[in-house]
Amino acid sequence: MTSRRELLLGVGALGAGAATLAVPGTASAATAVPGTASAVPVVGAVSGAAGARGDDPRFSLAVIPDTQYLFDADRGDPAPLEATLKYIVDHSGEHNTVFAAHLGDVVENAAAAELVAAGKVFREFDRRGMPYSVLAGNHDIDSRTDDTRGPSPYLEVFGTARFQKMATFGGATSGGYNTYHRFRAAGRDWLVFALDWRVSAGTVAWVKGVLRAHPRTPAILTTHDLAHADEAGTATLSEHGQRLWDTLIRDNDQIFLTLNGHYWPPGRTTLRNAAGNDVHVHVTNYQDRFYGGSATIRMYHFDLARATIDVETFSPWLLGQKTRDALGRAEVELTDPVNRFSVPIDFAARFAGFDPVPVRVPRPASHLVLPGTVAYWRFDAAGDRVEDRSGAGNHLTRVSLDGSESLRWTAEHHPDQPTHGSVFLAGGKRPARGSYLRTAEDAPLNAMTFTKGYTVEAFLKLPADARGDHAWMGVLSRLGRGGDAGRTGDDPAEPVAALAISDGLALQWAVWPLNRDGIATNWGHELRPERWFHVAVVNNGRTTTMYVDGAKLLRNPSTPSIGLSTVGRPWLIGAGTYDNVVEQGFYGWIGDVRIVDRALPVGSFMNA
Repeated sequence: MTSRRELLLGVGALGAGAATLAVPGTASAATAVPGTASAVPVVGAVSGAAGARGDDPRFSLAVIPDTQYLFDADRGDPAPLEATLKYIVDHSGEHNTVFAAHLGDVVENAAAAELVAAGKVFREFDRRGMPYSVLAGNHDIDSRTDDTRGPSPYLEVFGTARFQKMATFGGATSGGYNTYHRFRAAGRDWLVFALDWRVSAGTVAWVKGVLRAHPRTPAILTTHDLAHADEAGTATLSEHGQRLWDTLIRDNDQIFLTLNGHYWPPGRTTLRNAAGNDVHVHVTNYQDRFYGGSATIRMYHFDLARATIDVETFSPWLLGQKTRDALGRAEVELTDPVNRFSVPIDFAARFAGFDPVPVRVPRPASHLVLPGTVAYWRFDAAGDRVEDRSGAGNHLTRVSLDGSESLRWTAEHHPDQPTHGSVFLAGGKRPARGSYLRTAEDAPLNAMTFTKGYTVEAFLKLPADARGDHAWMGVLSRLGRGGDAGRTGDDPAEPVAALAISDGLALQWAVWPLNRDGIATNWGHELRPERWFHVAVVNNGRTTTMYVDGAKLLRNPSTPSIGLSTVGRPWLIGAGTYDNVVEQGFYGWIGDVRIVDRALPVGSFMNA
């Protein structure tokens, strides 16, 4: 006997016809050639759900798969979907939910009464301003037809007129079976396409036209039939999905995520498009589970700060029940790896092909020499001497610990660094090796005590293998022991000032201030290798605060720390000392370094 699953897998694409276009934001048909940009003009400013935080790097997309058994003649129950839609809106503030997408098969028999009943449930979204899309699955229409099929009971309920009232509505094909939507989240616009169970060639051209009209906007494609999965959750394109891939998805880099229902079990795969970038293909459907799937939803939690999409799957209807039977208790939340997972995406890199992040141009030294700047070193030109661009005469010369040339100039740099260059130092300590830079014995900086405050800044990056033989390497330090400066508390052999990297790759600013007979220490957190950081240490004349990339760190002492002790010895870049001995050279990249004799606000840092 042929199984239900085999029947689903055997359904292929039917005849394709031409589709004319509707002007975005209207229900009337356009006479423009299908797929042309003139037929899909860019609409105005977009938003998301009422109260959505458009600039928050974290936002959520709610995904609702097949609900057909809840609307099945006299056998259904709308209560689960009612609970789901209410949950999505009630918790939209908590999750910053900006949009909801139904993946088709809203009802079981494409009957007008079923569709009207489902449409009444979606009034919860309409009434409370939750933007959403619905698309036709094979159970919602005559599955033998494509999206040129003409009027239907489905279209009476979920036609263009229902969606064009939303601020996120972008446009529709003239037949009304395909729509696109734009919402604002994480500081940028996003597109969502809601495509029919069987799209015509004209609709494929229409999607391409929309993408051309929004060339820098990433797109999520939702449809009913695109991929199916095996029992392990590994997805494969269906016959119709392969057609969509070949004619639309593969060659349009803006489409980075596809979502479909129709098949079970759920699963996912990652495909490589023509631009060499990942397209995440996800299938989700729970109609075969308890109570017709209990209106189980997927929440896609986008986090651009963490470069991740976190996905969770649960039934709000079951979640809200005070008492549950045994079957219900097992279905409240699905936590297996197929239904609860994270997708790492470097969004900036993934979208760079169509929306590259603007490269910040180098800034001249004169823009960085603020009032009170006593030293400013830039590593954008190789040489035996690094000029002090502050004009104070604190130039640097190269010193080698082991006679080798382990210092080289590179084009590596922090994206917000004033110069597009750095120095790479290949130091180590067993044995002591590497090169570093130092001020002259008579440099004016050597004698300064900074009693009114200071700001010390540096850009740096650690290699992947920075652990091990590089513990306590110095980024910036001042020669001279605490004992030489008359400080006898703690360990008098420690240097008078040092910005170093601990064995745990954490920053440490340790100095002997003028007002106490002990070391004052600020601690940072572990730095991730192979990533550029900007470090700033700010003293306001009384306390010292450390920042990384403009963010204030935790372990900043409140004990007063006034000024910096000195014995008039040079400052070192790329080396630290103990007992006046340089024990090792720095291992990694160092970019611009600046010292100012006053406390600077975050907005005046070099990376601002």
